[in-house]
Amino acid sequence: MPSSSSPIRLNDLTYPIVAGLISVIVNYGGTFILVFQAAKVAGLSPELTASWVWSVSIGVGLTGLFLSWRFREPIITAWSTPAAAFLVTALATTPYSEAVGAYMISAVAFVALGLSGYFEKVIWLIPPGIASGLLAGILLQFGMGAFGGASVDPPLVGLLIVAYVVLKRFSARYAVVGILALGLVFLLTQGRVDLSGLKPEFAAPVFTMPEFSLNALLSVALPLFLITLTGQYMPGMLVLRNDGFKTSANPIVTVTGLGSLIMTPFGSHAFNIAAITAAIATGREAHEDPRKRWIAGIAAGCFYVLVGVFGVTLAAVFMAFPATFITTLAGLALLGTIGSSLAGAMADPTSREAALITFLASAANIKLLGIGGAFWGLMIGLVAYMVLNGRLPCREQGRRRGCGCDAGVRERDE
Repeated sequence: MPSSSSPIRLNDLTYPIVAGLISVIVNYGGTFILVFQAAKVAGLSPELTASWVWSVSIGVGLTGLFLSWRFREPIITAWSTPAAAFLVTALATTPYSEAVGAYMISAVAFVALGLSGYFEKVIWLIPPGIASGLLAGILLQFGMGAFGGASVDPPLVGLLIVAYVVLKRFSARYAVVGILALGLVFLLTQGRVDLSGLKPEFAAPVFTMPEFSLNALLSVALPLFLITLTGQYMPGMLVLRNDGFKTSANPIVTVTGLGSLIMTPFGSHAFNIAAITAAIATGREAHEDPRKRWIAGIAAGCFYVLVGVFGVTLAAVFMAFPATFITTLAGLALLGTIGSSLAGAMADPTSREAALITFLASAANIKLLGIGGAFWGLMIGLVAYMVLNGRLPCREQGRRRGCGCDAGVRERDE
């Protein structure tokens, strides 16, 4: 752990804790419905569904908490959202026990990838401008969503936007905290969040004996691995790099893979480093001092564990919020990250046009061969970089980051 961490004071806790809370709210409110949809398609009982919620929430919370504490960086972990979307269709034709076996194979593959060290080397070879363009493109739809909801719910969205701008003018550090509190008060006073039917109940894990088949290996495990790798780990690591955090990808992939492996018999499909929700905790909105932002990772981990303890109950609380509230809150919380990413993408003249292409291709969210837009945006940007500059990104990155490609010396990365 870095020895240069500055002392933590009480008033340093508010902003990163709120950032961690918002990332959890956005994750549950925005994407967790996919888990319930997949469980319904698979015909799971309420007990097995609750076990899935328990395992994925507890696992994500503990891995993120451990990594953030160990490396003193805001390492937010999450379940694989594109994998959950994939499972909505895959579980319709795959027996649940075989799907659990496929989850286990995918988790073992991630542990092996993390221990091999190859993923970290790939991450370091991506030019900073390309990485910033990729992140800006991924987040663009969330920034637009902050304002797009005005046509659906003008009072709520208008209140949040006006409050954000006013708070930014007079107290920038309280802007996100303020709109979260103001939005919740508005929704409660309007009676738009109905929590009367909810009863706090502890979730109980249910063990499922995994079964292994060639069909599940090819139709579930392999796509699950590739989708999570390209759609979550790649952009998630670039989010950390974009905000100046240098933790190696190797322990992150290894720890999340191990967490997934332990939790798969209880229904969890895949853990990984977060991308969108991580950006809420890694930027300036979480804290002006980057050395204090790791607290957001601790806070998010604790909130995830809390949700896991109560299983479906607290997940349903987050999902009870109107969709416009979630999208507006996420978009406004990410404005600073979008702005800094765009600035980073345009900063280097040698990669500016390729970064712009990466940004537009990522924002277009191309989906081919079952792989999401983050991967294709990155590939298109890297090809554009090579064509426009007449060389591989590795050569420039070798000079800047010490990968040793030009000199033929690769030992520094070992």
